Amino acid sequence: MDMIKIGQVLSCSSESIDITVDSLAIFEQNKNSLQVGRYLKIAQGNRDFTIAVINNIKGTNSLDKEDNPKWQFQITCQAIGTIIGDNNGFERGSMLLPVPTEYVYLPDQKTLDILFSSDVSYDFPLGNLSLNKSIEYKINGDRFFSKHIAIVGSTGSGKSCAVTKIIHDVVGIADQKNTNKGKQNNSHIVIFDIHDEYSAAFNLEKEQSFTLNRLDIDSLALPYWLMNSEELESMFIESNEANSHNQVSQFKLAVILNKEKHNPTIKDITYDTPVYFSIEEVYRFIDNMNREVNGRCTNENCPKLADKSLVKDRTLYFDKVCEFVQPSTSKDDKATNGTFNGEFNRFVSRLETKLSDKRLRFLLHPEKNEKEPYKTGDFHEIIQQFMGYLTKANVTIVDLSGIPFEVLSITVSLVSRLIFDFCFHYSKLRHENNALNDIPVMIVCEEAHNYVPQNNDVAYRASRKSIERIAKEGRKYGMSLMIVSQRPSEVSETIFAQCNNFIALRLTNNADQNYVRRLFPDNSNSIVDILPNLAPGECVVVGDAVLLPSVVQMSLPNPEPHSQSTKVLEEWKKAWKDVTFQDVVKRWRKE
Repeated sequence: MDMIKIGQVLSCSSESIDITVDSLAIFEQNKNSLQVGRYLKIAQGNRDFTIAVINNIKGTNSLDKEDNPKWQFQITCQAIGTIIGDNNGFERGSMLLPVPTEYVYLPDQKTLDILFSSDVSYDFPLGNLSLNKSIEYKINGDRFFSKHIAIVGSTGSGKSCAVTKIIHDVVGIADQKNTNKGKQNNSHIVIFDIHDEYSAAFNLEKEQSFTLNRLDIDSLALPYWLMNSEELESMFIESNEANSHNQVSQFKLAVILNKEKHNPTIKDITYDTPVYFSIEEVYRFIDNMNREVNGRCTNENCPKLADKSLVKDRTLYFDKVCEFVQPSTSKDDKATNGTFNGEFNRFVSRLETKLSDKRLRFLLHPEKNEKEPYKTGDFHEIIQQFMGYLTKANVTIVDLSGIPFEVLSITVSLVSRLIFDFCFHYSKLRHENNALNDIPVMIVCEEAHNYVPQNNDVAYRASRKSIERIAKEGRKYGMSLMIVSQRPSEVSETIFAQCNNFIALRLTNNADQNYVRRLFPDNSNSIVDILPNLAPGECVVVGDAVLLPSVVQMSLPNPEPHSQSTKVLEEWKKAWKDVTFQDVVKRWRKE
């Protein structure tokens, strides 16, 4: 079938190509294909063709010699690649550009096949081309998952379904069936699920033998002693208090001494070493320091207890609540308040409150099945929990919906940092044998603007720092991110700047559109213009894993996540419904 010729090149520059269409009849016959974001095929000599994407279309109306209206159309487009010679290979970018008078054609089926179907390295199906639904759109799976991915779109645009469909294809779920039954693959995906909507998408019937590793506030074990210095201080110390530097110095001292007490065989323990220590004992240490009184009689000058004994080693403070002598100025019982006496009243009160907060038991009192606390020897089991190795699961969902707001940042920070550290050390072991990490992990940050914000809010500093570190260094150690957000302009710019591939669904907010436009490559600006007009599930795909920036229609996953909109009017039209409020309150109270 001959290609359809629509016009000729009028002018050409490195930024744009202007094409003229002189016939109203040709324009009318092909106007479905002459839309912003569609492709054109432009002759470049006798053998090669430039592929360009339409940026702008303008029509002018004038009168001919017989006073009849005469239409002329000018199309501005941008070159994005070249079909080379007789072997019909496609190369991104265009070293040579078509000159004026070259003919312009609509891409035929053979051309579309060359662009989207012929390269075997593009093997991961993402959906179907919106401009031609019969063409399956494939991306380079290795490039896509080995680097960071951004998925953005307004609420209701289909983000959760897009994320689910991609993960379904990775782990082998289709139409509620496990296509990898009996031959589980080696994929490792951890989802931070802030609304608990993804569990429904990975719960299959028992006979499908698909294991989902779901961790919520009741099943998650995240011992506090795995926190680094920044996370510990973020949780227990108020940085805006006047004496916070004293709190940090004594808390740090207590943590190190207590780690040494409980891990005598481990050398060179530091504040950050991930080994067990007792937070209750640290609390007692700080409480005793807050009430410490020093004896000032001859040869004393050290803390003095009520029984007149002197404290030569403050590790005693870990074991009991001490009673100190009363301050006195008399010669025989001279005693004065310790350096930090009364300094830590608010600090001690805060520690006591957190230790008694039952909502934080997954952090401060996690227990094994035997009701024993997790200790240093259980470290590997805690890591296995997040990587899905305890239940041999491809997908781990960390349900953040029940996590108290004040520790959300620390939870995200700690889980992501532990996985990163595991990937780092595992990669180093593999490097010793000249091999790369063979268990790569992808972390999905759903609603990322909630815990990796653009601003430098202290409350989210820990999670932002951990995720930013993965964004900057994770790729080298086999770790990638999928950042999902309905407000991309509110997510850390450092993280988005490290994303190599973007899937943008409908975006209606001007600030978000402009932000995404800045993140996209220059040759995809025209496609960005259609972001507000995309249908649900329709998305713009840009990045180094795609051959061409394109508009793609993704299919719905089955099963779907619990992210659908309620059909409000339909429900309102139904007869009055009674609700058992007691059941809601019971769940609310976790009875």
